[in-house]
Amino acid sequence: MATPAQLGLQNATSPIMEELIAFHDHALMIIFLISSLVLYIISLMLTTKLTHTSTMNAQEIEMIWTILPAIILIMIALPSLRILYMTDEFNKPYLTLKAIGHQWYWSYEYSDYEDLAFDSYITPTYFLEPGEFRLLEVDNRTTLPMEADIRMLITSQDVLHSWAVPSLGVKTDAIPGRLNQAMLASMRPGLFYGQCSEICGSNHSFMPIVLEFIYFQDFEVWAS
Repeated sequence: MATPAQLGLQNATSPIMEELIAFHDHALMIIFLISSLVLYIISLMLTTKLTHTSTMNAQEIEMIWTILPAIILIMIALPSLRILYMTDEFNKPYLTLKAIGHQWYWSYEYSDYEDLAFDSYITPTYFLEPGEFRLLEVDNRTTLPMEADIRMLITSQDVLHSWAVPSLGVKTDAIPGRLNQAMLASMRPGLFYGQCSEICGSNHSFMPIVLEFIYFQDFEVWAS
């Protein structure tokens, strides 16, 4: 989860989030180099009065500043498209979890298990245990197995919501009458926090998401 004064992204716990962080760093480096070059050229123009007529009228320099931006855009677009297609890959998920948004709580249904469904409400401040986070803790955590592909089916019962867990690289809109799907996986056990990321009413800030990833054998015991 995020920490105070944190400037970067949250630590990745899924392969998709690792790819997103790598792409973020890749694009940021390109932006930094372009900004440095532009700043250098501007400072050069402000500090010198010399002009070079052959440079001002040359066709070569015009070709360079036309082709170079196109190459840079391709360098950004190709990794972006690769990650976009990776997020849509669904290869035999281990289980399917359905998340339903309400005003203002989440409902979860484990489609592969009979009668395994519950509502997840925010835990009031006066019920928090030591070490739990205010506005992020829920009464029923969503338990999932680690190192397994999990298919999320996300919809809404009333208004627009958005199911988002930053450390997993997942953010999918919950739309009434529509079923969106996303794939998630965690490479390590632990608690991972998220929130509704779509303004959905007066209590929009009070729709936290808590995923608890545990080992396979522990999950089977919990689900049985």
